Amino acid sequence: MTGFYEKLLGAADKDHIKIGEEMRKHTSFRVGGPAACFVIPADETELSGVMALCREEEVPFFILGNGSNLLVGDEGFDGVVISMDSFCSCQVNKETGIVTAGAGASLKRIAQEAYKASLTGFEFAAGIPGTLGGAVVMNAGAYGSEMKEVLKSVRVMTAGGEVRDLPADQLSLGYRTSCIIPKQYVVLEARIRLRDGDEVSIKNRMDELAGRRREKQPLEYPSAGSTFKRPEGYFAGKLIEEAGLRGFSLGGAQVSEKHCGFVINKDHATAADIRDLCEEVKKRVFKNSGVALEMEVKTLGKF
Repeated sequence: MTGFYEKLLGAADKDHIKIGEEMRKHTSFRVGGPAACFVIPADETELSGVMALCREEEVPFFILGNGSNLLVGDEGFDGVVISMDSFCSCQVNKETGIVTAGAGASLKRIAQEAYKASLTGFEFAAGIPGTLGGAVVMNAGAYGSEMKEVLKSVRVMTAGGEVRDLPADQLSLGYRTSCIIPKQYVVLEARIRLRDGDEVSIKNRMDELAGRRREKQPLEYPSAGSTFKRPEGYFAGKLIEEAGLRGFSLGGAQVSEKHCGFVINKDHATAADIRDLCEEVKKRVFKNSGVALEMEVKTLGKF
């Protein structure tokens, strides 16, 4: 990657590039080996330049938000991880009810800003440990609500470096899916439409949902939230429990005893421990119920 690094310096400032950055620092599972290059573009120009160089040199790259839905292999990623940390702006227009935020802005922060402006509709996302970009890409949701209910439009960068504004109804938003990855778009910013609300009611709802999370989810351990997608007509956690897998462990990874839908890093797990445990869970659930579980967590790199 030496020659590539020299070219990379022409696309991004040296201070925005790290070599061999350990990805365990950037994932909620707290596992993952080094990325060959880790770049935090300062703006759209640097982002476009880095992506164009990667494509020209045929170097794989990955767009990183909060790393809360990602499992990186122990041997790392032989490519470029592009962090959206610099794209973290958040502006609230109380008059119109529109919140405009960068892809790197955390959902928690956006929910807090909406609450302070007495805007309701985003309470469901306050406890989702991710960024807006990732939430748009996967149409994130919780407690019966999801992003497509509040999303107005998205600003994206195409594979060719063109910036486009797309209305939400052109994103093919479905259950934990959208057209963004298939079309090789990168989310830069999104606009969310909320409603006037009562500040006390908004706060009470956020506190209620936070309490339910603390009660039912293993927040004391590193994890990536719900590990598997919800199969149509079923609940992944219930299927896993019915297969006798509550508390099931491989290495340092475990199916949470508190919530079977969560795979946790219980005791210094490796990425391979987590991956192997997930594969075993899928196999046993299918054998027990005939239902094929699908991972909600994305994988990257070598295990």
